[in-house]
Amino acid sequence: MIKVLVVDDSAFMRKVISDLFADQPDFSVIGLARNGLDAVEKTRKLKPDLITMDVEMPVMDGLAALQIIMTEFPTPVIMVSSLTHQGAVTTLRALELGAIDFVAKAGGPISDIKNIKNQILEKSRSAVQANIKCLTEKQNTDPKPVAIKSSLILDKIVAIGTSTGGPRALQEIITRLPYNLPAGVVIVQHMPAGFTHSLAERLNTISSLTVKEAQHDDIVKPGLVLIAPGDYHMVIKKENKDCVVKLNQDPQINGHRPSVNPLMDSVAQVYGSKAVGVLLTGMGQDGAKGIQSIKKHGGYTIAEDKSTSVVFGMPRAAIELGVVDSVVPLYDMPAAIVNSIDR
Repeated sequence: MIKVLVVDDSAFMRKVISDLFADQPDFSVIGLARNGLDAVEKTRKLKPDLITMDVEMPVMDGLAALQIIMTEFPTPVIMVSSLTHQGAVTTLRALELGAIDFVAKAGGPISDIKNIKNQILEKSRSAVQANIKCLTEKQNTDPKPVAIKSSLILDKIVAIGTSTGGPRALQEIITRLPYNLPAGVVIVQHMPAGFTHSLAERLNTISSLTVKEAQHDDIVKPGLVLIAPGDYHMVIKKENKDCVVKLNQDPQINGHRPSVNPLMDSVAQVYGSKAVGVLLTGMGQDGAKGIQSIKKHGGYTIAEDKSTSVVFGMPRAAIELGVVDSVVPLYDMPAAIVNSIDR
Protein backbone atom coordinates (compact mmCIF):
# COMPACT_ATOMS: atom_id res chain seq x y z
CA MET A 1 0.00 0.00 0.00
CA ILE A 2 1.38 3.39 -1.05
CA LYS A 3 0.93 5.90 1.78
CA VAL A 4 0.09 9.38 0.43
CA LEU A 5 0.21 12.86 1.95
CA VAL A 6 -1.91 15.38 0.01
CA VAL A 7 -0.79 19.02 0.28
CA ASP A 8 -3.00 21.85 -1.01
CA ASP A 9 -4.28 25.10 0.48
CA SER A 10 -7.73 24.44 -1.02
CA ALA A 11 -9.92 22.18 1.13
CA PHE A 12 -11.89 21.28 -1.99
CA MET A 13 -8.76 20.19 -3.87
CA ARG A 14 -7.51 18.20 -0.88
CA LYS A 15 -10.83 16.34 -0.93
CA VAL A 16 -10.83 15.76 -4.70
CA ILE A 17 -7.23 14.46 -4.81
CA SER A 18 -7.78 12.33 -1.70
CA ASP A 19 -10.88 10.75 -3.24
CA LEU A 20 -8.92 10.01 -6.40
CA PHE A 21 -6.40 7.94 -4.43
CA ALA A 22 -9.04 6.43 -2.15
CA ASP A 23 -10.66 4.74 -5.16
CA GLN A 24 -7.43 2.83 -5.86
CA PRO A 25 -6.59 -0.44 -4.08
CA ASP A 26 -2.84 0.30 -3.92
CA PHE A 27 -3.03 3.79 -2.34
CA SER A 28 -3.87 4.96 1.18
CA VAL A 29 -4.17 8.67 2.04
CA ILE A 30 -2.59 8.96 5.50
CA GLY A 31 -2.68 12.74 5.85
CA LEU A 32 -3.76 16.13 4.50
CA ALA A 33 -1.73 19.36 4.76
CA ARG A 34 -2.99 22.88 4.09
CA ASN A 35 0.37 24.62 3.49
CA GLY A 36 4.09 23.94 3.19
CA LEU A 37 4.84 24.19 6.90
CA ASP A 38 2.03 21.77 7.67
CA ALA A 39 3.46 19.47 4.95
CA VAL A 40 6.93 19.46 6.51
CA GLU A 41 5.56 18.67 9.96
CA LYS A 42 3.29 15.89 8.71
CA THR A 43 6.02 14.39 6.53
CA ARG A 44 8.24 14.21 9.60
CA LYS A 45 5.49 12.62 11.67
CA LEU A 46 3.70 10.34 9.18
CA LYS A 47 6.60 9.29 6.90
CA PRO A 48 4.55 9.01 3.68
CA ASP A 49 5.70 7.05 0.63
CA LEU A 50 4.49 9.83 -1.69
CA ILE A 51 3.54 13.52 -1.46
CA THR A 52 1.40 15.51 -3.88
CA MET A 53 2.38 19.15 -3.43
CA ASP A 54 0.62 22.32 -4.52
CA VAL A 55 2.96 25.19 -5.41
CA GLU A 56 1.21 28.40 -4.37
CA MET A 57 0.25 28.23 -0.67
CA PRO A 58 0.23 30.62 2.31
CA VAL A 59 2.62 30.43 5.31
CA MET A 60 5.16 28.34 3.34
CA ASP A 61 4.92 27.64 -0.39
CA GLY A 62 5.52 24.32 -2.11
CA LEU A 63 9.09 25.10 -3.19
CA ALA A 64 10.24 25.97 0.33
CA ALA A 65 8.57 22.86 1.73
CA LEU A 66 10.08 20.69 -1.01
CA GLN A 67 13.57 21.97 -0.27
CA ILE A 68 13.26 21.09 3.43
CA ILE A 69 11.70 17.69 2.76
CA MET A 70 14.33 16.63 0.22
CA THR A 71 17.11 17.73 2.57
CA GLU A 72 15.80 16.27 5.83
CA PHE A 73 13.68 13.26 4.87
CA PRO A 74 13.81 12.59 1.11
CA THR A 75 10.41 11.48 -0.19
CA PRO A 76 9.00 11.16 -3.73
CA VAL A 77 7.08 14.36 -4.51
CA ILE A 78 4.68 15.08 -7.39
CA MET A 79 4.05 18.82 -7.89
CA VAL A 80 0.59 20.03 -8.92
CA SER A 81 1.31 23.08 -11.07
CA SER A 82 -0.72 25.70 -12.91
CA LEU A 83 -0.34 25.66 -16.68
CA THR A 84 0.99 29.22 -16.96
CA HIS A 85 4.38 30.73 -17.80
CA GLN A 86 5.10 31.42 -14.15
CA GLY A 87 3.77 27.98 -13.25
CA ALA A 88 6.21 26.43 -15.72
CA VAL A 89 9.18 28.38 -14.34
CA THR A 90 8.28 27.40 -10.78
CA THR A 91 7.79 23.77 -11.78
CA LEU A 92 11.24 23.60 -13.36
CA ARG A 93 12.69 24.97 -10.14
CA ALA A 94 10.83 22.26 -8.22
CA LEU A 95 12.34 19.59 -10.48
CA GLU A 96 15.80 21.06 -9.83
CA LEU A 97 15.13 20.83 -6.09
CA GLY A 98 14.24 17.14 -6.31
CA ALA A 99 10.57 16.74 -7.22
CA ILE A 100 10.15 13.54 -9.22
CA ASP A 101 7.53 14.84 -11.61
CA PHE A 102 4.60 17.24 -11.97
CA VAL A 103 1.02 17.36 -13.12
CA ALA A 104 -0.21 20.50 -14.87
CA LYS A 105 -3.71 21.82 -14.30
CA ALA A 106 -4.99 24.27 -16.88
CA GLY A 107 -8.42 25.54 -15.92
CA GLY A 108 -11.16 24.81 -13.39
CA PRO A 109 -10.31 22.30 -10.68
CA ILE A 110 -13.24 19.93 -11.30
CA SER A 111 -12.63 19.38 -15.01
CA ASP A 112 -8.88 19.37 -14.43
CA ILE A 113 -8.88 16.49 -11.99
CA LYS A 114 -11.14 14.41 -14.23
CA ASN A 115 -8.85 15.03 -17.20
CA ILE A 116 -5.60 14.32 -15.38
CA LYS A 117 -6.73 11.51 -13.08
CA ASN A 118 -4.90 8.78 -14.99
CA GLN A 119 -1.83 10.98 -15.30
CA ILE A 120 -1.70 11.57 -11.54
CA LEU A 121 -2.05 7.86 -10.80
CA GLU A 122 0.51 6.77 -13.40
CA LYS A 123 3.07 9.32 -12.28
CA SER A 124 2.45 8.54 -8.62
CA ARG A 125 3.02 4.82 -9.11
CA SER A 126 6.20 5.58 -11.04
CA ALA A 127 7.42 8.10 -8.45
CA VAL A 128 7.44 5.63 -5.57
CA GLN A 129 9.82 3.43 -7.59
CA ALA A 130 12.14 6.33 -8.43
CA ASN A 131 15.79 6.43 -7.43
CA ILE A 132 15.54 9.09 -4.71
CA LYS A 133 19.18 8.59 -3.77
CA CYS A 134 20.43 10.03 -7.07
CA LEU A 135 18.35 13.17 -6.44
CA THR A 136 19.71 13.81 -2.96
CA GLU A 137 23.30 12.56 -2.95
CA LYS A 138 26.09 14.48 -4.65
CA GLN A 139 27.33 12.55 -7.64
CA ASN A 140 30.99 11.92 -8.41
CA THR A 141 30.93 14.73 -10.91
CA ASP A 142 33.58 16.72 -12.68
CA PRO A 143 32.01 20.19 -12.99
CA LYS A 144 34.42 21.33 -15.70
CA PRO A 145 33.12 21.62 -19.27
CA VAL A 146 34.26 18.92 -21.68
CA ALA A 147 36.70 19.97 -24.42
CA ILE A 148 36.23 18.98 -28.06
CA LYS A 149 39.27 17.47 -29.75
CA SER A 150 38.31 18.15 -33.34
CA SER A 151 38.43 21.63 -34.86
CA LEU A 152 36.44 20.55 -37.90
CA ILE A 153 32.85 21.51 -38.60
CA LEU A 154 31.27 18.09 -38.82
CA ASP A 155 27.90 17.19 -40.29
CA LYS A 156 26.85 15.32 -37.15
CA ILE A 157 23.89 15.37 -34.81
CA VAL A 158 23.12 14.30 -31.25
CA ALA A 159 19.53 13.21 -30.59
CA ILE A 160 18.53 13.01 -26.92
CA GLY A 161 15.35 11.50 -25.48
CA THR A 162 14.22 11.74 -21.86
CA SER A 163 11.18 11.90 -19.59
CA THR A 164 10.93 11.68 -15.78
CA GLY A 165 14.04 13.26 -14.27
CA GLY A 166 14.99 14.72 -17.63
CA PRO A 167 15.23 18.45 -16.81
CA ARG A 168 17.88 17.81 -14.15
CA ALA A 169 19.76 15.43 -16.43
CA LEU A 170 19.66 17.86 -19.36
CA GLN A 171 21.00 20.64 -17.16
CA GLU A 172 23.91 18.43 -16.12
CA ILE A 173 24.72 17.58 -19.75
CA ILE A 174 23.97 20.70 -21.79
CA THR A 175 25.80 23.06 -19.42
CA ARG A 176 28.98 20.98 -19.74
CA LEU A 177 29.07 20.61 -23.53
CA PRO A 178 31.65 22.89 -25.20
CA TYR A 179 30.61 26.09 -26.97
CA ASN A 180 32.29 24.86 -30.17
CA LEU A 181 30.48 21.52 -30.30
CA PRO A 182 30.73 20.46 -33.96
CA ALA A 183 27.23 18.95 -34.02
CA GLY A 184 23.64 20.02 -33.71
CA VAL A 185 21.63 18.75 -30.73
CA VAL A 186 17.93 17.85 -30.88
CA ILE A 187 15.97 16.88 -27.78
CA VAL A 188 12.62 15.36 -26.91
CA GLN A 189 11.66 15.90 -23.27
CA HIS A 190 8.19 14.64 -22.36
CA MET A 191 6.47 17.84 -21.21
CA PRO A 192 3.23 19.72 -21.94
CA ALA A 193 3.12 22.81 -24.14
CA GLY A 194 4.58 25.86 -22.40
CA PHE A 195 6.90 23.94 -20.12
CA THR A 196 9.35 23.10 -22.91
CA HIS A 197 9.69 26.80 -23.73
CA SER A 198 10.61 27.60 -20.13
CA LEU A 199 13.03 24.66 -20.06
CA ALA A 200 14.78 25.93 -23.20
CA GLU A 201 15.00 29.46 -21.78
CA ARG A 202 16.45 28.15 -18.53
CA LEU A 203 19.10 26.02 -20.25
CA ASN A 204 20.00 28.84 -22.62
CA THR A 205 20.81 31.19 -19.73
CA ILE A 206 23.21 28.74 -18.07
CA SER A 207 24.86 27.10 -21.11
CA SER A 208 27.58 28.13 -23.54
CA LEU A 209 25.52 26.59 -26.34
CA THR A 210 22.45 28.30 -27.79
CA VAL A 211 19.30 26.52 -26.59
CA LYS A 212 15.81 27.23 -27.93
CA GLU A 213 12.42 25.62 -28.28
CA ALA A 214 12.30 24.33 -31.85
CA GLN A 215 10.14 26.01 -34.48
CA HIS A 216 8.95 24.65 -37.80
CA ASP A 217 11.70 24.96 -40.45
CA ASP A 218 14.52 25.66 -37.96
CA ILE A 219 17.84 24.57 -39.47
CA VAL A 220 20.00 22.16 -37.47
CA LYS A 221 23.40 23.79 -36.89
CA PRO A 222 26.55 22.99 -34.89
CA GLY A 223 26.31 24.39 -31.37
CA LEU A 224 22.53 24.85 -31.52
CA VAL A 225 20.27 22.88 -29.17
CA LEU A 226 16.65 22.48 -30.29
CA ILE A 227 14.01 21.18 -27.86
CA ALA A 228 10.77 19.78 -29.27
CA PRO A 229 7.80 21.92 -28.20
CA GLY A 230 5.21 20.28 -25.98
CA ASP A 231 2.27 18.76 -27.89
CA TYR A 232 4.24 18.54 -31.17
CA HIS A 233 6.23 15.69 -32.66
CA MET A 234 9.58 16.83 -34.08
CA VAL A 235 11.34 15.19 -37.01
CA ILE A 236 14.32 16.13 -39.19
CA LYS A 237 14.09 16.34 -42.97
CA LYS A 238 16.72 17.05 -45.62
CA GLU A 239 15.94 20.13 -47.74
CA ASN A 240 18.57 21.01 -50.32
CA LYS A 241 21.80 21.18 -48.29
CA ASP A 242 20.10 21.84 -44.95
CA CYS A 243 18.70 19.53 -42.30
CA VAL A 244 15.44 21.11 -41.21
CA VAL A 245 13.04 20.69 -38.28
CA LYS A 246 9.49 19.73 -39.11
CA LEU A 247 6.77 19.81 -36.44
CA ASN A 248 3.46 17.97 -36.57
CA GLN A 249 0.52 17.03 -34.39
CA ASP A 250 0.13 13.45 -35.58
CA PRO A 251 -1.45 11.12 -32.99
CA GLN A 252 0.40 10.43 -29.76
CA ILE A 253 2.91 7.59 -29.82
CA ASN A 254 3.01 5.43 -26.69
CA GLY A 255 0.94 8.16 -25.03
CA HIS A 256 3.42 10.91 -25.90
CA ARG A 257 3.55 13.96 -28.13
CA PRO A 258 6.39 14.76 -28.57
CA SER A 259 7.70 11.22 -28.81
CA VAL A 260 11.36 10.25 -28.95
CA ASN A 261 10.87 7.48 -31.52
CA PRO A 262 9.93 9.57 -34.60
CA LEU A 263 12.71 12.07 -33.90
CA MET A 264 15.40 9.41 -33.64
CA ASP A 265 14.06 7.49 -36.63
CA SER A 266 14.19 10.63 -38.79
CA VAL A 267 17.69 11.45 -37.52
CA ALA A 268 18.84 7.93 -38.43
CA GLN A 269 17.49 8.27 -41.96
CA VAL A 270 18.95 11.73 -42.59
CA TYR A 271 22.32 11.41 -40.84
CA GLY A 272 23.06 7.67 -40.93
CA SER A 273 26.42 6.90 -39.33
CA LYS A 274 26.85 10.57 -38.36
CA ALA A 275 24.09 10.34 -35.74
CA VAL A 276 24.53 9.89 -32.00
CA GLY A 277 21.48 8.69 -30.06
CA VAL A 278 21.20 9.22 -26.29
CA LEU A 279 18.49 7.92 -23.96
CA LEU A 280 18.31 9.38 -20.48
CA THR A 281 16.17 8.77 -17.40
CA GLY A 282 12.48 8.28 -18.05
CA MET A 283 9.37 6.22 -17.48
CA GLY A 284 8.23 3.77 -20.17
CA GLN A 285 9.83 2.57 -23.40
CA ASP A 286 9.70 5.60 -25.69
CA GLY A 287 12.96 5.93 -27.61
CA ALA A 288 13.98 2.27 -27.67
CA LYS A 289 12.75 1.73 -31.24
CA GLY A 290 14.16 5.10 -32.29
CA ILE A 291 17.63 4.44 -30.94
CA GLN A 292 17.47 1.00 -32.56
CA SER A 293 17.00 2.79 -35.89
CA ILE A 294 20.08 4.94 -35.24
CA LYS A 295 22.07 1.80 -34.44
CA LYS A 296 20.86 0.04 -37.62
CA HIS A 297 21.94 3.02 -39.74
CA GLY A 298 25.46 2.91 -38.32
CA GLY A 299 25.15 5.63 -35.68
CA TYR A 300 26.46 5.48 -32.11
CA THR A 301 24.10 4.87 -29.20
CA ILE A 302 24.36 5.72 -25.49
CA ALA A 303 22.04 5.02 -22.54
CA GLU A 304 22.15 6.41 -19.02
CA ASP A 305 23.23 3.98 -16.33
CA LYS A 306 20.72 2.80 -13.73
CA SER A 307 22.79 4.27 -10.88
CA THR A 308 22.00 7.87 -11.90
CA SER A 309 18.60 7.42 -13.59
CA VAL A 310 15.67 8.76 -11.59
CA VAL A 311 13.56 6.21 -13.48
CA PHE A 312 15.42 3.54 -15.46
CA GLY A 313 12.55 2.64 -17.83
CA MET A 314 13.62 4.25 -21.11
CA PRO A 315 17.34 3.39 -20.92
CA ARG A 316 16.56 -0.16 -19.79
CA ALA A 317 14.17 -0.77 -22.72
CA ALA A 318 16.92 0.16 -25.21
CA ILE A 319 19.58 -1.86 -23.38
CA GLU A 320 17.32 -4.93 -23.36
CA LEU A 321 16.88 -4.57 -27.14
CA GLY A 322 20.66 -4.94 -27.45
CA VAL A 323 21.05 -1.69 -29.42
CA VAL A 324 23.15 0.38 -26.99
CA ASP A 325 26.88 0.83 -27.60
CA SER A 326 27.67 2.42 -24.24
CA VAL A 327 25.95 2.61 -20.84
CA VAL A 328 27.15 5.69 -18.97
CA PRO A 329 26.33 7.39 -15.62
CA LEU A 330 25.03 10.93 -15.92
CA TYR A 331 28.23 12.59 -14.68
CA ASP A 332 30.20 10.95 -17.54
CA MET A 333 27.57 11.65 -20.20
CA PRO A 334 28.98 14.97 -21.54
CA ALA A 335 32.37 13.35 -22.17
CA ALA A 336 30.71 10.29 -23.72
CA ILE A 337 28.75 12.50 -26.13
CA VAL A 338 31.82 14.51 -27.13
CA ASN A 339 33.90 11.35 -27.61
CA SER A 340 31.19 9.79 -29.76
CA ILE A 341 31.20 12.86 -32.00
CA ASP A 342 35.01 12.76 -32.22
CA ARG A 343 35.16 9.04 -32.93
